[in-house]
Amino acid sequence: MTHHEHPDAALIRRGYEAFSAGDTETLAAMMTSDCTHHVPGESLISGHYKGRDNVLGGYYAKLAELTGGTFRVELKGVFVDGRGHAITAHRFHADRGDRGIEMDGGLFFTLVGDKISDIDECVADIVEADSFWGQGA
Repeated sequence: MTHHEHPDAALIRRGYEAFSAGDTETLAAMMTSDCTHHVPGESLISGHYKGRDNVLGGYYAKLAELTGGTFRVELKGVFVDGRGHAITAHRFHADRGDRGIEMDGGLFFTLVGDKISDIDECVADIVEADSFWGQGA
């Protein structure tokens, strides 16, 4: 069987590769200026990061800072509907202080004009994720 990857799936794969490489320039080019990343739970990282600069310089920078650069993600799959939506499944790993976390999660993307406009994040265990990241103010 031949596998033909949809352009939306290819875009999301490139985004995961850029994220893993710390390539914020490529990520910025892939997002709309008003892109929003929604992070579940009630932790230090939870909330709605509105605007490309806030997603990159706020949320993604906070992930790196809180984990001393140990945060990494392993993409398991990308699923698209051909109408501007993509869902991913991944496993993320990080260390923070004397704790570590390894958990399944996923992202739901909305794409507009071949750019990411919205990202909704889901995790396998919100309570455990909140415990790892620490409680927000």
